[in-house]
Amino acid sequence: MQPMEKTSVIRAVRTGGSRWAEGVRHLLWPESCAACGAAITRQDEGLCGPCWQEVSKAAAADYCRSCGREVSPFGIVQGRCGFCRDLSFAYDGMARVGAYENAFRALILSLKFREQTEWADYLGSLLNQAVLSASLASQIDYVVPVPLHWRRRLSRGFNQSHLLAKKLSLPHATIRTDIVRVRYTQQQWDLTPAQRRRNVKGAFAVRKAHPFRGKNILLVDDITTSGATLEECAKVLKEAGAAKVFAAVLATAYHELA
Repeated sequence: MQPMEKTSVIRAVRTGGSRWAEGVRHLLWPESCAACGAAITRQDEGLCGPCWQEVSKAAAADYCRSCGREVSPFGIVQGRCGFCRDLSFAYDGMARVGAYENAFRALILSLKFREQTEWADYLGSLLNQAVLSASLASQIDYVVPVPLHWRRRLSRGFNQSHLLAKKLSLPHATIRTDIVRVRYTQQQWDLTPAQRRRNVKGAFAVRKAHPFRGKNILLVDDITTSGATLEECAKVLKEAGAAKVFAAVLATAYHELA
C-alpha cells in the first residue's frame, strides 16, 4: 500500500470511528434545548426553533434608552418613557438586549448558574450589537464589568459580567476592573426595590490607582431588575471623577417588580 493510500485509509477509519462515537453519544446523552429542554440536534445550535424565535423577538423589542423598560418609540418624550420621566439616575443612559423572560431568561440563567459559559459568545455578541445600536461605542473610554464579591466569584468560578465585557468590540475602550465589591451582599431575587437599594449601599469602591477621572465608562451587567446595583456603581464612579457612566445589560426585569 502506498503512503498516500495508507493515509486515506487511516483518515477514513478515524472518521468512521468518530461518527460511531458521536452516534453513541447522542443515543446515551441526546441533545436538549438549553431553554425548554426539548430534544434537538447539534445543527440546532443549542436551542429549539421556537426558543430561537423567542430570543430573536426579545432582542428586537423597542426600549427606553434611559431606564431600559420595554416601551413603544411613541411612548418616549425627550428621551424618557412614562415610567422614568420623573426619576433621576446616576448613570447617563442604558443599552440593553431584551426583557428578562421566556427563552432569553433561560439562556442567561444557563450562563450564570449552570456554568454553560459557551453562551457568553452569543449573548456577548447581542450585547455588543445593543451598544452599537445605542450609538455608545465611540463615546466609551473604559468598559467596567459589575464586580462580584470574591466569595461569590470563588464559588461560581467566573464573573459573567466580565465574560460579556470581553465580547464587546469598541474602538477605543479597554476593560478595567478597578471597581470592586467590598461588602458581601445577599442575593436580590426576592427583595423589594427599597431593600435592593439598602442591600448594595456602600458595597462598591474604586481602587486608588484608577484611571477614571474625566473618562466615559460603560458598566456591563447581565440583568437589572430595580437598577439598584447599576445606580450604586455609577455613583461610586462619578464620585471617582468619571465624566459619564452608561450601562449595558443583557436584560431588564422591571416587570417582575409589578
